[in-house]
Amino acid sequence: MVNNAQIKGLIFAPKATPHEIDQCLPQRTALNEGKIEIHALSQGHYPGVVISPKVLPAISSIGYFDAIGEQDWGTEMHRNEGIEICYMESGGSEMIIDGQCYPFPAGTLSITRPWQLHQLGVPHVGPGRFHWVIIDVSAYRPNQDWIWPEWFILNEAERDQLSRRLRANENPTWAASKEIGGIFSKLGSYVASDLPEKKASRIMIMLNELLVAILDLMHVDPVDVGGELNAPRRTVELFLRELTRAPNMLEIKWTLKSMASHCGLGRSSFANYCHGITNTSPIDYLNRCRVGEAARRLVSEPDTSITEIAFDVGYSSSQYFARKFHSHYGLSPREWRKN
Repeated sequence: MVNNAQIKGLIFAPKATPHEIDQCLPQRTALNEGKIEIHALSQGHYPGVVISPKVLPAISSIGYFDAIGEQDWGTEMHRNEGIEICYMESGGSEMIIDGQCYPFPAGTLSITRPWQLHQLGVPHVGPGRFHWVIIDVSAYRPNQDWIWPEWFILNEAERDQLSRRLRANENPTWAASKEIGGIFSKLGSYVASDLPEKKASRIMIMLNELLVAILDLMHVDPVDVGGELNAPRRTVELFLRELTRAPNMLEIKWTLKSMASHCGLGRSSFANYCHGITNTSPIDYLNRCRVGEAARRLVSEPDTSITEIAFDVGYSSSQYFARKFHSHYGLSPREWRKN
């Protein structure tokens, strides 16, 4: 069993808990093999020149890479510690966001929130220059308020409007304006300069211009800001979806209280939302996810013991697991594997 502080891929825990954060291993490998050239500033685990958080507060990573010719690598499915804004300046690629594939030709902008799984390259990145910036807004689920850094100087009305639109936007890719393209070009020149830390003020000014330009873009092509994405129901939906597609989520010793807490809700509210979405209780839904994953592994991993699989999917007793499995499938785990 693992505890909450150990789990990766959990986007509903407090900030101190590790998320399914992009370690950029494919990019690092491609860089080391001379397939791409990267210019970036980083707060640590992202590639690039490491800078102090005091220099560029809340900017986890900013930069670009140049990929020349066809590539044989792509990023892993990941989330970021903040809102990630990307721009394809030249060339083209494809991107998967929340399980859907999007073309990403030159002139395309993408915006992903901290709770969205995404990857660049399907499976391989295309040639071109790709820019990104990741801004930590201290939010990791849809119904949390965004806290913008101090260098963000939009007035309160525009700031709130931008936050609402970014949270509510279910369209992750946009045709960027010429203004946005120019902003990323300038940001790239600052990042690639010999003394990038001396360009910190210019970078923060340009990021304010970028966010204003994005707000203008969303005015031209408005998004639904009715609040559905920010609603607690949406947070519960994302949590329940994660139980079905992230096997390591099942290892946690979930209780009704801890599930509700990770969604920022009380137990009764969480249970009501869960029943409205799944037509069953949270604990029953959790058990269904656990035995479903166990059934898959019993077939795909014939050499793994039944007891080990039971523990891996969150059961502390193989006997209790066997009872739950038989109740759901009408067969014992051994019979399921044999048949």
